[in-house]
Amino acid sequence: MGAGEAFKVIDTDVHNEQDDSALVPYLAEPWKSRVASSGIGYAGSGYYSPIGVMKKDSIPPGGGKAGSDPDLLIKQLIEGYNIEYAILTGVVYNISTTHDPDYAAAICSAYNDFLIAEWLGKHRAFKGAIAVSTLDPHLAAKEIDRVGDHPDIVEVIISSAARWPLGHRFYHPIYEAAERHGLPVAIHPGAEGGGSSTAPTAAGYPARYIEWHTCLSQMFMAHLVSLVCEGVFVKFPRLKVVLVEGGIAWLPPLMWRLDKNYKALRSTVPWLTKMPSQYIAEHCFLTTQPIEEPDNPQHLVDLFNMFDAENMILYSSDYPHWDFDAPDMILRKLKPEARRKIFYENAKKLYNLP
Repeated sequence: MGAGEAFKVIDTDVHNEQDDSALVPYLAEPWKSRVASSGIGYAGSGYYSPIGVMKKDSIPPGGGKAGSDPDLLIKQLIEGYNIEYAILTGVVYNISTTHDPDYAAAICSAYNDFLIAEWLGKHRAFKGAIAVSTLDPHLAAKEIDRVGDHPDIVEVIISSAARWPLGHRFYHPIYEAAERHGLPVAIHPGAEGGGSSTAPTAAGYPARYIEWHTCLSQMFMAHLVSLVCEGVFVKFPRLKVVLVEGGIAWLPPLMWRLDKNYKALRSTVPWLTKMPSQYIAEHCFLTTQPIEEPDNPQHLVDLFNMFDAENMILYSSDYPHWDFDAPDMILRKLKPEARRKIFYENAKKLYNLP
């Protein structure tokens, strides 16, 4: 871990993949025949890296998608970096960019059954994030009630690619169900700009993957402001939200700006009884990957001192993606206590892990 310190590690964003055919046994008709003949058919955004998004060494020796072999994942990540727990986030949250809410719900249910049956028992480190679609929040809540009490399920995951900002009351049944089961809700980048979601940037549609990838933070800014201003954390006071893979450096100025505007415009959000930044600090977490890496490492330390970073950040590797962050290569300039919280203690508490 660097600096002469050895820490336990909890990885909060590990993408276990699967071939589409793997979900067929867990589907009922008519979805079974549809996936068997045509695949899942995610509505992608078209913003894909020309070099691919997967680490080449994570492709199983026998073939298949990168990240789809539990044994290889255990060898490369769990054993390779002494990971105590890995939160399996999958990729099925992308189904929310399709147009059919019943199909999206069926795919999520099938994936969740697949996750429980074929991944969670493979290693004691594996813990699961159940996928739900935002197209029909009532179906999503039903799915959370169905599998949310499984002992190895620790989170609900949804896509940031949505029709409206995620604080909108349309989505509240998801948060109500998650709070009922004591599960945090993770928001992960999806196929923004494809299918049923809005444009991936505030200015519209970029032309290239580098633009899309750089501007992902914009989506998280909008969703976070919406969650606070729509009163989600007032209505669901025990709810925790994890902003996954959206960066970190944007948070302090966003909180400053939101607090400043609240002082003059609080009459527009009368349900808020505290400063917006306080709701964020009490309810929200951000994951490290993709961590901003300035040329001067001290600048990142200075940024972390601008908010309660050591209690709000969770380590994530984003395995098996190209921008994978190994735990022994990032945040080496932080004090040992802050590193211990970020790499282990914050996640252990949030997910109620033994």
